[in-house]
Order: sequence, then C-alpha cells, then structure tokens
Amino acid sequence: MVGSGAIGLYYGGRLAAAGEDVRFLTRSDYPALARSGLKVASVHGDFEIARLQTFRTPEEIGPVDLVIVTWKATANHLLSAVLPPLLHAESQVLTLQNGLGNCECLSEITGPARVLGGLCFVCINRISPGLVNHSAGGRVAIGEWRTGLPGRAAELAKRFQAAGIPCAATDNLEQAQWEKLVWNIPFNGLSVAQGGVTTDVMLESAAGEAEIRALMAEVIAAARALGLALGDELIDFNVERTRPMGPYRTSSMIDFVEGREVEVVPIWQEPLRRAQAAGVPMPHTADLLRRIQERLGLSGNRHEHPPL
Repeated sequence: MVGSGAIGLYYGGRLAAAGEDVRFLTRSDYPALARSGLKVASVHGDFEIARLQTFRTPEEIGPVDLVIVTWKATANHLLSAVLPPLLHAESQVLTLQNGLGNCECLSEITGPARVLGGLCFVCINRISPGLVNHSAGGRVAIGEWRTGLPGRAAELAKRFQAAGIPCAATDNLEQAQWEKLVWNIPFNGLSVAQGGVTTDVMLESAAGEAEIRALMAEVIAAARALGLALGDELIDFNVERTRPMGPYRTSSMIDFVEGREVEVVPIWQEPLRRAQAAGVPMPHTADLLRRIQERLGLSGNRHEHPPL
C-alpha cells in the first residue's frame, strides 16, 4: 500500500485482516503505526490489527505482486522514485486515487500493461495516526486502464470480496471514473470554495442544492460527449445518498483546513480540460475551479505539481 491515509489503511487493513500479505509504505505516521497498529471503527464491523507490516522506504519492502497506490495525487511526482523498487517482472499496479490522469502518470513509469484503476465509493476519515472511521459505503470498482491480462481485474475483485469489501470488475474504467466525479466535483469543490464546510451545509439551502445539481449535470454532459453512458438519475442518487451523511467532511475539505495541498489537477482541472477538448462548455465547473484557486491562493494557470 503506497499511502497510509484513510483509504490505504482501511482497504489495506481489510485485506490484511483477511489473511493477505499486505505491507504499508508510511511516512510521518510510521512511529504510531509501528507501535500501536491499526484500529478501524466501521459500519461494517470494527477491527484491529495489532502488528501492522509498516515500512519507511520502498527498498525495505522490495518487489511485490501488486502495488496499490492510495496517497493523494498531489504526491504523484514521487512515484518515479517509489515504484521501481517495488516491481518485479510481473508486478501489477492499481491506483485507488481520485480524479483523472493517475493511470497515465503510472503508465509513464511502469508501462501501460501493468496499470489498473479503481474507484472507492466510501465515506471514510483518518482521525489520527492508526485510527480510521468508516461511516458509510465502501464499494470498489476495478478496471483495466488499457488492455491487460484477461480476467485480472475480476481476480483482484475476488480478493477484495474475500476480505469483506464490496467490489466488482468494470469493463469501462473511464465511465466509472466520471461517475465518481459526479459527486466529487461538486461536494469536494464546494467544501473548499466555501471555506471548509461539511456536506450538510452545502445542502441546507435551495440555492446550494441547485448549484450542486447544476455542477453534476455538467459532469454528466461532459461524460456523454466523451461517449460514456451516464444517466441523469445520477443527480438524484448522489444528492439523496449524501443527505444521511450529516456533517461529512470531504477529503478535500480536510486537506484544505489542515493546510495540505488539495487535488486540484485530477478532480477539477483535468476533467474540465477533457470536456473543453470535446467541445463541451462547463461554466459552473470553471467558476468553481476559479473559486477554489482563489481560496487556495493559486493562479489560474498554476498546478500543484507538473500536469499529470
């Protein structure tokens, strides 16, 4: 597991608890994880792992069969140094990161044949080092980025299912990515643009809900222009599934309020670029991106790191 935040610890922890040999590449949380292990409070059942296999460097881990990248895309500029020590001739790489462009980034380092992408539809927060709260969802979709080994995504999905993780292989990874953007673009974006607010605040007014729905409609229109079959029912579905979450803190909101880099490029800039290249205007999304950049003190043409 490259990245030991909420996503890496939760899914890696589930896999480890089911008997998989899981090794965690950690940074600042290494002392706490090595000392106290992992505790997860989950709607699907709490669990603990007293002795987590945690390492400071990829060289300590060595070559593995599957690398799962779960850190924020703002750290992708480090992948060229982190991935090679983890790879043998048949190693595969799965990204569970938000947004678009992550598979392309991996492919530049490993070649396209190794790369798979996954989407996590989950409400999860890392409360402190080694402590994760899982409040809703948990479904994972896994697909090939390009043509890979036949049945590979399905086999990985079976491993996740055996660990108690709802998971399925998808034949259309790009469509699954845009389906997740229907939620991520408005809710992650507005949580930052409005100064660090939770999902219930975004939905508490008719005007706020209307803005969310307008953003979702733009994402769906862009996806359709790219040949992806996203339906309008995703708007109601995503709005209504968010209401019961209460004061949920999006991952981008947490990064913003804690002073960390926000994943501006993969969640907003890259989808907007692809839509515009397909001839689809996204005025609400473009305005949201401008507001996010202003809130973060970024100029309109600046990236956190070089484009993916």
